[in-house]
Amino acid sequence: MSENRPTHTGLEGRIADIIMDPLEAQGYELVRVQVMGTETPTVQVMADRADGTSFTLEDCEKISRLLSAVLDVEDPISSAWHLEVSSAGIDRPLTRLKDFNNYAGFEARIELNFPGPGGRKRFTGKLAGADDQTARLELETGETIELPRADIKKAKLLLTDALIAFTTQPKVTN
Repeated sequence: MSENRPTHTGLEGRIADIIMDPLEAQGYELVRVQVMGTETPTVQVMADRADGTSFTLEDCEKISRLLSAVLDVEDPISSAWHLEVSSAGIDRPLTRLKDFNNYAGFEARIELNFPGPGGRKRFTGKLAGADDQTARLELETGETIELPRADIKKAKLLLTDALIAFTTQPKVTN
């Protein structure tokens, strides 16, 4: 597993497997695939630019054309469906190892599939990094807890002034 690739299962995993290589070949990274609805599902794809520059409307259009063609050929959903492409946004979902590490020090909310420390499923605190197995979160009490990454149902950054300031800084390239 690469720190640049999210982990998906089921239908979302099949779609991620289909679109990952074409996306990367065009200079993008997959952040998340989510399938919503049943009768005419919406396939939501969130992506980032691999070079770290700002994601634009033109990027959404380019990815939409690319993925429409790829998914039409592979046909992972037998019924009619809609494609929605977007950037991950400022208060992005945390789906990749690099997300947990790049945004260490910022506020996040993590929800587990199963009760974790203290019998709780939902935690809010400052990201304190991650490795392949665990994500670390510093709680308001100052305690740092380790949460099994395999048990994370949802994780996302919380919109704060510090996060806005960080994401609106110009990127320095060498």
